[in-house]
Amino acid sequence: RMATPSLLLYIDSNPAEQKDPGWKLFGKLPPREGPLKDPKKIQKEYETKSGKAGPGNPTSPRQGVRKNLDFEPLSTTALILEDRPANLPAKPAEEAQKHRQQYEEMVAQAKKRELKEAQKRKKQLEDRCKLEESIGTAAQIWNQEILPNWSTMCTSRRVRDLWWQGIPPSVRGKVWSLAVGNELNITHELYNICLARAKEKWRSTAVLTTDTEDVLDSSDRESSLELIKLDISRTFPQLCIFQQGGPYYDVLHSILGAYTCYRPDVGYVQGMSFIAAVLILNLDTADAFIAFANLLNKPCQMAFFRVDHSLMLTYFAAFEVFFEENLPKLFAHFKKNNLTPDIYLIDWIFTLYSKSLPLDLACRVWDVFCRDGEEFLFRTALGVLRLYQDVLTSMDFIHMAQFLTRLPDLIPPEQLFQHIAAVHMTSRNRKWAQVLVHPLRLFHSALQKDSLSLDFFFFNDIIY
Repeated sequence: RMATPSLLLYIDSNPAEQKDPGWKLFGKLPPREGPLKDPKKIQKEYETKSGKAGPGNPTSPRQGVRKNLDFEPLSTTALILEDRPANLPAKPAEEAQKHRQQYEEMVAQAKKRELKEAQKRKKQLEDRCKLEESIGTAAQIWNQEILPNWSTMCTSRRVRDLWWQGIPPSVRGKVWSLAVGNELNITHELYNICLARAKEKWRSTAVLTTDTEDVLDSSDRESSLELIKLDISRTFPQLCIFQQGGPYYDVLHSILGAYTCYRPDVGYVQGMSFIAAVLILNLDTADAFIAFANLLNKPCQMAFFRVDHSLMLTYFAAFEVFFEENLPKLFAHFKKNNLTPDIYLIDWIFTLYSKSLPLDLACRVWDVFCRDGEEFLFRTALGVLRLYQDVLTSMDFIHMAQFLTRLPDLIPPEQLFQHIAAVHMTSRNRKWAQVLVHPLRLFHSALQKDSLSLDFFFFNDIIY
C-alpha cells in the first residue's frame, strides 16, 4: 500500500518528463495530452466493454470461470482485443466486427485446447494416483499375507494373478530371491571369497605385461575379467549410476568379477552386466550375487552364456513351432525374407529383455519369468511380435532386423501383456517342455546353411 502513493508522487513531481516524446513500435510519437487515468478506472472500462461487470453483474474472483475448469486459461487473459491508438484512423465498422469475431474464435479455440489439455493432465494424475494406490495395497498383501506363508501360497491362483499384475517394487527383490531359489547353496561368505579372488586377479593383471599361453589356459575364462570394465560403461548409460564414478559402479564390478571367478568355465559374457544391474537395483549386493549365479545356472541361460550352439538351435526350433502356431502370417513373412529367430532372440534372451524393453516393463517381464521359467521368455518374444505384427509385415529384411534389435522406447505395458496373454503355448497338444525335447532337424540344418552364423553375432557386439 505504501508503494502506490510514492509512485504517484514521483509522476506528479516530474511533469516535464511526461511531455517528452515517447518511443513507440513504429517510431517517435508525441505524447497524449490530458490527465493520467486512474488504473482502477481503466480496469473498470475494460470490464464494462467485455461485459464482465455491471450493475447486475458484479465482479468476483471467479467471475466468468467455467464450472468444469479449476482455473482461468492463460490464453483468455493474454488475448485482449484493443482499439487502435488515438493517433491512427479508426477502424471501419465492418473491419472492427470482423476482427472481434476473429478474436472471439481465437479465444474459443484457446479455451477448448486448454480445456482438453487440462482434462488430459487430470486423467493422467488420476491414473497415477490409482496406480500408486493399487501398488500400496498390493505391497501390503505381499508383505502381510504372501511372504510370511510363501511355501503354501506361492502356487495359489490368487498369488499367480497378483504376480501377473506386477510385483510391487518394495517387495520385488524378496520375491525374486524366493522364486529363483538357491540350489547352488551360495553363502555370503562364498561371495566374499570369490570377490577377494577377483580383486587379486585384477591387481595381478594390472602389473603383468605379457604372459605365456599356459597361464591364460590355466586361468580359463577368468581372463574375461578385463572385459567387464568395458561393458559396465555400456550398461544402462541413461541412468548414469553404473558408469565409473556412479554409485553402483563398484557394486556391479564386484558382482561380475566374483561370478567370473565362481564360474571360470563360463567367465564373463556380454549381456551379463544388464542382468546383474537389474538385480542390484532390487537386492543387496550379496543377495544379488546369489540370485545372479542361480539365475544363470538355469538351463536356458547356461545354454546361451556358454554358447552351446546345438542347445541354442534347439531353443530356436521350439520357438519357431509356437511362432507358426500363433502368428502364421507373420511367420510366413519372416520365412520369405529369411529372417531367422537368432537375429533378434539372442539379444532378448541374453539380457532377459532388460536392454530391449523399458526398465519398468522389463521388471514386469522378470516378475512372471521368475514365476513361469524360461517358457515365459519365448512367450514374451511372441507377445512383442504379436504387438507389432502389422508393422512388421510391411517391412523387408533389413528394416525388420533393425526394428526388432531396437524396439520403440515407449511400449504400453498393458497392451504388451494383453498380447502376451493371447499367446497359446501349446502345439498339437504339446506344451513348451515337450516341444523343446524334440528339436526340429530341418531348422537346425537350415540355420547352419544360413550366411548369418551365430559367431557373427557374438563377436561383433550385437548385444550392444
